Amino acid sequence: MATGTLMEALGWLEYCNLDQDTYYANLRRKNGRDKPYKVKYWALGNEMWGPWQVGQMTKEDYAKKAHQWGKALKLLDPSIKLILCGENGTSDWDRYVLQNSIEYIDMHSIHIYTADPEHVPNVIAPLSAERAIEVTASLIDLARINNRFTNPPTADTHIIHKPTICFDEWNVWMYTRAPGDQGAEERYTLSDALAVGVWLNVFVRQARYLGMANIAQSVNVISPLMSTKGGKTLGVHLSAGTYEGRTAPEWIRTTMDAPWLDVSGAISEDGFINLSVVNISEDEDILTEVSIPEGTKVQVFKIGGSKFKITDTNMAGEEVINIQEDTWTAGGRFNFEKRSYTLLRWT
Repeated sequence: MATGTLMEALGWLEYCNLDQDTYYANLRRKNGRDKPYKVKYWALGNEMWGPWQVGQMTKEDYAKKAHQWGKALKLLDPSIKLILCGENGTSDWDRYVLQNSIEYIDMHSIHIYTADPEHVPNVIAPLSAERAIEVTASLIDLARINNRFTNPPTADTHIIHKPTICFDEWNVWMYTRAPGDQGAEERYTLSDALAVGVWLNVFVRQARYLGMANIAQSVNVISPLMSTKGGKTLGVHLSAGTYEGRTAPEWIRTTMDAPWLDVSGAISEDGFINLSVVNISEDEDILTEVSIPEGTKVQVFKIGGSKFKITDTNMAGEEVINIQEDTWTAGGRFNFEKRSYTLLRWT
């Protein structure tokens, strides 16, 4: 939104969501996607108030632009949900842009990160987000009142539903510990975990005001999921019978075999060899010679197997399929049970 044009924005929306005979919808078809993607959520810029943004705007300029862009996008596809760019829910930016841009938006975005080197202040810091949610909800109500938006509508009002809050960036982030220009790779402590617990409690308590809440980010950068150096794949020599029936797609059997045991191997960074085996057969166990030195202690992790039906499903509150753990002392043959996935690990 900062560096592009309204025509470009409309072009993206047309490409993603329209099914008519139009230029960008036809370009999507040309690129291999016949049916629309039906992208539901569209944000009107991100942190447009921030000096780190290319195309930073004043609240007055942003509000005027967001209102006009929102109108045009909703005319092209009334089904989309538009997200207004807020700040932290308690700033004058939030107040002003809601007052002047509320008519076509469905959510108002706010961002907050918390952290403190001292334990108790660190854990209770997310309570600031609770108050910010309550203030933002009041600003939304004030904007609806001042713009004469009521529900149900009267003769001199517009029809509008009440926008919710899109808390689309939240997390524990101590910048001095994980600077952004050095990758922002946090190493979270127990104190941080408890702070996240308070964050989640805040969202549960204030759920009536929230349309969504998304932790930022997902992997590596200020994230609960950290990648590590990978291992190395192993060449596995397999001799097994093959499936000869129908395949989907049909051309699989014209170009390659489909062994009853599907196998891969890898050495992980912890020094373990990992042998991953799927017995694709629904009816037959496969007793197999495995080239592991005799006497080696092998960890066994299995999903599925003889006691399960191929149609078994895990549902909320009813976990039918689980991971079965065991050990095996190598020597002789290993039985890969029908309809099972097995991971063998040894050093």
